[in-house]
Formats: sequence, structure tokens, C-alpha cells
Amino acid sequence: MARPAIDHLGLSVADYGAAKRFYSAALAPLGLQLGREYPKSVTGDFDVGMFGPGGQALFIVAGGGRATPPVHLAFSAPSRAAVDAFHAAAITAGGRDNGPPGIRQHYHANYYAAFVFDPDGNNIEAVTHVPE
Repeated sequence: MARPAIDHLGLSVADYGAAKRFYSAALAPLGLQLGREYPKSVTGDFDVGMFGPGGQALFIVAGGGRATPPVHLAFSAPSRAAVDAFHAAAITAGGRDNGPPGIRQHYHANYYAAFVFDPDGNNIEAVTHVPE
């Protein structure tokens, strides 16, 4: 049986502009870029931005208001260097540290991750399971 997958995931945020800046910087080291945007005039409700590789929409940010309670999202990273770069970019873009890059032995020997809080207080993680 094939491993189940999520086609795309959306996150509602309080300040679309701040979230767009944060995620554009934080997700770039993971190969995810802002592809398409739809303004409120098109959606009828709020601004929407879609992140993914090569124009795909894997992660959607919508300015509909802060998610309550805050959520945890983990993005797959291709390497430990990408996890390190994600953490540095996220902090530079205004994220707050919630766990620097490193092995999380309690999960397994090759669980290398970093955690940051986004502008809305969501716990955003980049993780790789690839050994060095």
C-alpha cells in the first residue's frame, strides 16, 4: 500500500503580509517558494498565498485570522544543512526560536530538526530523517 499523503494544507493567519514575508524566507531553504497569490478582491474573503516547489500549491497561507489554538506544522527538509538554513532564515525573518537545529534522540537516532514560532505563534518545524 502506498504511503498516504496530504495534497495541500492551509493555515489561517492574522497578518497576511507578515506571514508572507516570514514563510517566503523560512521555506526557501526547503525548496518552497511563493507561487501564486490571490487578493481579497478575487477570493471574496482574504488574501491567499500558495507555497510549493515549481509553482505547486502545497502550503497555503490565508489572511482569515489567527488559528486558535496555534498549530504545529513540520516541513520535510532534504538535509541537515537545509534544517540549519531554515532555522537561520526563520529567525532572521522574525520567527522566535523554539528549539535550535539538532538531533532529537527521543524520536529516533536520525531525527534532525529545528523549531520556530511564526508571527502568529504557530510551532513551525523543519525535519530530516537522513543520517549525515
